[in-house]
Amino acid sequence: MSKKRETRQAPPPQTKHYLPFIIIAVVLVAAVAVGAWLWRSARKSSGTGAVAVGAPGAQPPHASGRENAPLTLEEFGDYQCPPCGNAYPEVEKIRTDYGDKLRFIFRQYPLTQAHQSALVAAHAAEAAGVQGKFWEMHDRLFRTQRDWSKDANPRAIFETYASAIGLDLERFKRDMDSAEVDARIVADHERGNSLGVKSTPTFFLNGRELPADKLQTPTDLRSFLDAALAGKSF
Repeated sequence: MSKKRETRQAPPPQTKHYLPFIIIAVVLVAAVAVGAWLWRSARKSSGTGAVAVGAPGAQPPHASGRENAPLTLEEFGDYQCPPCGNAYPEVEKIRTDYGDKLRFIFRQYPLTQAHQSALVAAHAAEAAGVQGKFWEMHDRLFRTQRDWSKDANPRAIFETYASAIGLDLERFKRDMDSAEVDARIVADHERGNSLGVKSTPTFFLNGRELPADKLQTPTDLRSFLDAALAGKSF
């Protein structure tokens, strides 16, 4: 290797002399920048504890509201679960009352060991979603939960719901058994498992799980939402 090449590659004497100090300064600046970013992130997402990430779940998710809304409420639910049915009216009121401030996501988490028709109900909702009417079926399943839950095989009932909300019935029947629908339910369930979901309904607000023992009354969920909007910890 020529001397010229060696000289070109080597740092100038002054730079070489101060190189350790330059490295330290760069590291300090980077540390300050990262710290500031983390601080801003913590300020932006209200609450305490780590933000849950987990598996992605079905994509795109069933979501209502602005994607950049200050509040994101994610529910893992089971259509045959009585507590989910009890929570449904309040969740609907919240979706209306908070408007553009709230993005709501519903995830399929059928507890098949406890509810024999939960899985077929999830298939019905997802099959309706293929035709763009997930929320219409979602609403009917919760509003009539006590009716179809009594039937050992409510599939025929779900087909009447499909007709009532204007779905192509034959396509709905096919989609009920499709790999696409099954994959969405599995993906949501895997997301729930990765986040440690054990029961339904389980709610996450801005990526943080809300403690079930603090969601005892219809107003409790609103208290968490209001705290997050105010920038308070929850």
